[in-house]
Amino acid sequence: MKVSLLLFLAIALTARAADAPRPNILWLVNEDHGPHVSVYGDPFATTPNFDALAAKGLRYKRAWSNAPVCAPARTTLICGLHAISTGGEHMRSMVPFPAGKKLYPQLLRDAGYYCSNNAKEDYNLAKPGEVWNESSKKAHWKNRPAGVPFMAVFNSEKSHESQLRKRPHKAVHDPAKVRVPAYHPDTPEVRQDWAQYYDTVTAADADAGARLRELEAAGLAEETIIFYFADHGSGMPGNKRWPLNRGLQMPLIVYIPEKFQELRPPEYQAGGVSDRLVSFVDFAPTLCSLAGVQPPDWLQGHAFLGKHTAAPQPFIYGYRGRMDERQDCVRSVTDGRYVYVRNFRPDKIQGQHINFMWQTPTTRVWEAMFKAGKLDEAQSAFWKAKAPEELYDLENDRDEVKNLAASPEHLATLEKLRVALRENEARILDVGLLPEGDMHRRSAGKSPYDMAREPGKFPFARIYEIAELASNLKPEASPQLAEALHDSDAGVRYWAVLGLHMRAPSGQKPPHPELAKLLDDPEPDVRIAAAQTLAEFGSESVSRRALERLVSLANWKQNGVFTAMAALNALGAVGDKTAPFAAQIHALPADGPAPDPRFKGYIPRLLEELRERFPAKAGEKP
Repeated sequence: MKVSLLLFLAIALTARAADAPRPNILWLVNEDHGPHVSVYGDPFATTPNFDALAAKGLRYKRAWSNAPVCAPARTTLICGLHAISTGGEHMRSMVPFPAGKKLYPQLLRDAGYYCSNNAKEDYNLAKPGEVWNESSKKAHWKNRPAGVPFMAVFNSEKSHESQLRKRPHKAVHDPAKVRVPAYHPDTPEVRQDWAQYYDTVTAADADAGARLRELEAAGLAEETIIFYFADHGSGMPGNKRWPLNRGLQMPLIVYIPEKFQELRPPEYQAGGVSDRLVSFVDFAPTLCSLAGVQPPDWLQGHAFLGKHTAAPQPFIYGYRGRMDERQDCVRSVTDGRYVYVRNFRPDKIQGQHINFMWQTPTTRVWEAMFKAGKLDEAQSAFWKAKAPEELYDLENDRDEVKNLAASPEHLATLEKLRVALRENEARILDVGLLPEGDMHRRSAGKSPYDMAREPGKFPFARIYEIAELASNLKPEASPQLAEALHDSDAGVRYWAVLGLHMRAPSGQKPPHPELAKLLDDPEPDVRIAAAQTLAEFGSESVSRRALERLVSLANWKQNGVFTAMAALNALGAVGDKTAPFAAQIHALPADGPAPDPRFKGYIPRLLEELRERFPAKAGEKP
């Protein structure tokens, strides 16, 4: 009798749980839009709909997108894995998806949700089967079957970078009243771009308002959890594409109706502010938690809402890889007040030429003023070699222009964040420390994520150690770097060469005989790094041989897109010494094989730039 009663109660409780209403989830996503919202304390912003949502919801004071540009940010968002862990941090790129894993719409669909996306995807990961119930300009929660809870995404393009430089433009915000940040010169062009950016934010706010009114009219406002956020920081130059707080911080407002108050975090109150650090990698587990599903343990983020809310985390992380055709390797971390940046390629300036960014007037006038010597130290930093480490105090330096990395009084903070970054890199296995081509070759049909977890495939500790030594620029590291040229792993050899290359301008002569041997290294990226170093700093005969090797490797049809892209970047970095090879460069093919169409545009742009810099003489044969 007692057993029967217990069984009846268990069945009744299970049925009640199954019948319990589940929230709908609505995401309103804007593009290229930092926390320039009046409720975030920006008096210049005009954002009535976001402000109204914040008045009844919870505003997150410090939320990061993990990557400061759309494709890698959205890649992190949809899979709950850091893009540097999957190899998807390069803009734009494509890698296989990790075996046995699912994207968040698939996890929610398994839980009984109808998932729609209107309409941007832009992932750097191959989709593992059907992801959305519908993903198109017509996708809508209205298309779901009756009685099924929905998770709907609506993406507004109104605030995208491309919109802030459209001319002619009817101004709404007055350029004369713009606050020009310390890293930008105060010119009419810069003021116009910033004012127009604020206009685009207002337009995006209007899009969100229309969606919210639509939800209200359908009687679903109190049945739906609403997220408002952006895909990364502002689209202005020096914000977008750069993993400082100004490139990563996004507005994040969440409204959870009273009906689902058990899903609210402890700090939730109408018009409240949360100090919890959250980032895109946390969104997938949070969706699972809101849907009543235990987040899979392979997710690298932490749920910040719902039944399975995790403990707050002390740090959030950012990263920058290749931006279009320009290569870089930057990692960052914040504890909410301080931002630490680790530049693994301090030789690469922030202002590497990217065609799309140069379409913004601010970029062009900023560069012209630097070349004319008209900028101060803070404004010039974008155009100069980077420090290996940067540390900024957001409380006292909102524009992130005062690098405190060398400050004795901030040494403890620097070390704390340095260790936090290193530990996260090891925890997630950052495959972005490999050259992109090497990463794909090692993976050989598998995902980079899975490759990194195969014994012997990716000796992370050795690679990270030499990458740190290479990029710290300290003279005493040179002997260890020279020794690492003989390492059995190509990733170690690659960073060893880069370390010697980056020290050469300061007078630390690289070991030319050792580097000359690496012109025949089995790994193309090692050959390219060695050739660039010898071309720049070797004797005339050695330099010529190295340039011949670079031109040969720059042949897309013969060597593939990754090798050719790296070689063309190296030829551009060598500078005037490349001029005698102009005819050969003009003869290089502007098409070739690529693992995905996303890679097709980069080499033609690199070739176009080199051909403009080094015109071929009439009648000259390659």
